[in-house]
Amino acid sequence: MSTPSPTADPPGSAPFPGQGPAAGGSGVSRQHSGRPGGAGGPGATGGSAGAGGAPPGGPDATRVAGGADPTRLAGGAGPVPTGDGPHATTAPGATPTAADYYAVNRGGGLFSEAISQRIGARIAVFAHKRRLAPTVLTVANLGLSCLVSFVVVAAAGPVAEDRVWAWPVGLLALVGWQFAYALDCADGQLARVTGQASPAGGRVDVLCDVAAQVALVAALSATAEAQVPATPAWLLAAFAGTWMVNLVTSVMQTGSQAASMVTSRSLPVRLVKLVRDYGAVIALAGVVLTVAPQASIWVVGAFTLVNGAFLAASIAFSGRESLRG
Repeated sequence: MSTPSPTADPPGSAPFPGQGPAAGGSGVSRQHSGRPGGAGGPGATGGSAGAGGAPPGGPDATRVAGGADPTRLAGGAGPVPTGDGPHATTAPGATPTAADYYAVNRGGGLFSEAISQRIGARIAVFAHKRRLAPTVLTVANLGLSCLVSFVVVAAAGPVAEDRVWAWPVGLLALVGWQFAYALDCADGQLARVTGQASPAGGRVDVLCDVAAQVALVAALSATAEAQVPATPAWLLAAFAGTWMVNLVTSVMQTGSQAASMVTSRSLPVRLVKLVRDYGAVIALAGVVLTVAPQASIWVVGAFTLVNGAFLAASIAFSGRESLRG
């Protein structure tokens, strides 16, 4: 992300890298086990959540987003017989559509639901046709995330010294991180629709989300330090530590113990929550690396404050709930 995440979204959404009900999540986005969360994300995950990244407190692995009947199509167009596994939501031999996969996404926030989860649904269709297991998508997310982050770290110095153009590196980060997060969203969708959800798959998803986000944090920190050599070490340490708060709270939040400090799904609230939407966060990071890498220090500082404030709010909220018994 057991203890609930105080600002988790209501059932049907996912934690930042999976945010509130993926992370991943992500990003801990959408676990094969039906848990939320995709570094994303941040958390994980999307799918997995995300990946991709899927929500603690949200629907279980056999239910569609929003708690709808799992035997209905995405648009409520008619029944989809279950089969192919204990938690499958399509009939044996039937080919699920992108709408079927999207119907069981675990959210992640406004940006993730509008873009990352939809891309993830199409990846799930592709993977199912080629008989790829959800864990293949999970590992692909890890590999791509780490590869892109390695390139950003390696190019940080040359870009700061104007020996390498910033925009190709930034564009690679923007596209690469987004596609990796979409893979994180897709693994959980594929697992839930085809009945391949499992605790082991969920654990792999969470661990891959953690590794992917460690690489992402290293990339942003390396860029900030290269652009501003006077960047204090304590700031980078605080950035790295607080970044994982969303992922941790997503993992901690499960089932009947899930709770939310802000349950509203109104547009203004969801816009504010974009600061914890892993898809939106890595999109911002990619844009900054593309057009103004010198501003990376401000991204690091801003998210240290945001995530630090969320940690403080989480402690206060959980402490109050604990005292209430």
